[in-house]
Formats: sequence, C-alpha cells, structure tokens
Amino acid sequence: MAKYQLQLAHLYGNLLNTYSDVGNIIALRYYAQQMDTTIATKVISIDDDFAPDQFDLVLFGGGQDYEQSVVARDLPNKRAGLATFIDDDKPLLAICGGYQLLGRYYIDAQGKKIPGLGLLDHYTLNQDHHRFIGDITIKNPENGEEYHGFENHSGRTFLGTSERPLGTVISGNGNNGEDGTEGAIYKEVYCSYFHGPILTRNGAIAKHLLLTALHNKYPAADLSSQAALPIKPTF
Repeated sequence: MAKYQLQLAHLYGNLLNTYSDVGNIIALRYYAQQMDTTIATKVISIDDDFAPDQFDLVLFGGGQDYEQSVVARDLPNKRAGLATFIDDDKPLLAICGGYQLLGRYYIDAQGKKIPGLGLLDHYTLNQDHHRFIGDITIKNPENGEEYHGFENHSGRTFLGTSERPLGTVISGNGNNGEDGTEGAIYKEVYCSYFHGPILTRNGAIAKHLLLTALHNKYPAADLSSQAALPIKPTF
C-alpha cells in the first residue's frame, strides 16, 4: 500500500473533456506512483457540492461552448468552495475552458458574454472565424523550464494584475497572440491552453502539483526523496 494518499476533484469531468484532458489524471497517477502516492478521483458535476476540505488537487478541463455555458450556470454554486480551496494554496490545474471560466468572463463564438467565477482576474475575448492552432513552446521566466504542447483555441485571454504567465512564448501564439504570454499562475492555480494533455509532456508541472498537494496534506512528512525524483519521459 502506498505511503501517501491524495484526493482529486475532476470538475465537470463528464462535460469538459473535449481534448482528452483526462490524460492529465493518468499522468498525475503515473508520477504519484513514483512518489509512493495514490490518487483517488471523483467527478464533481452539475448540482454536486464541492467541499474544499475533501480534496487535495483539482482538475478543471475544457469543452465546447454549449457545455461551457451549461457549466457556467452551475459554477456559482461552487464559488465559495473553490475560493477557499485556492486561498488555502491547494493546487488547481485549469485547461482551456476551465481557464476561461475561472476568470471574469469570456465571449463565446456567437458573441455572447458568459460570466466566469471571477476568482482570477483575466478575461477572454473571441476571434472572428479564426483559431490559434498548432505546436507551442514556452519558457517559465521564474525557473527557466521550457514547456511544450499543442494549442487549439479561439479565445484571446488577457491577464489581470494579480496574475503572472505560466510562460513566455518561444513559438506559437499563447494567450492572445499579442503580448507573448501563455497561461496564468495565481497562488497554486496553474492555467494553460496546452492540450496534449499538458502533463504528459511536461512532467515538471505534474511533479510540482503533486509536491504541493503532499506538503499541504502531510506538513510533517519528509518529502525530500519525492522532491529529488528525476522527471523521466513517460508518454
């Protein structure tokens, strides 16, 4: 039996998995196993309560405009719990639609303004008959790590003053094709437009999410061996 156990909430995993972002859970479990850790996953969907004290990690994926509009109507019921989770410095990974819905609002393909949770300070505009599609490489200016992925989004996201980018664009378009940023970081929330899914190609991010969750849940544990584990190519 593994020494450590983590609980992961997959927000709207039955609705927001257009780009197979459930692969991020597979990657997390792979790395967790190397850290003598197991991950139990629960889908939290429409009309479900989100109790922040019951979870150590959250994944919030992306979907089509219709599914995202359905989710947007239910999300206010989970706002208080998600705000507490974020304020407690617990790790949350938001991809594409989940990224947009954590912000103030986004404009869909029909030009309709869809309100977000406003837990992060970004907003998202739509492109007229155009998408950012293709391979993308970015560099995190804080630790020098390069991240690789595939972007496919019509949204153009602009960060707020309380956020910093996940990385600066080396090749590709990123958040909006203008300011050279991709993704967002706020406290222990990590947002991105990377599909692929992101964690299958960027194990350093997976390792950081897991170590953060373990430190939060097991503050007295010696996690030096987990922190020292090398990140090996997996997929």
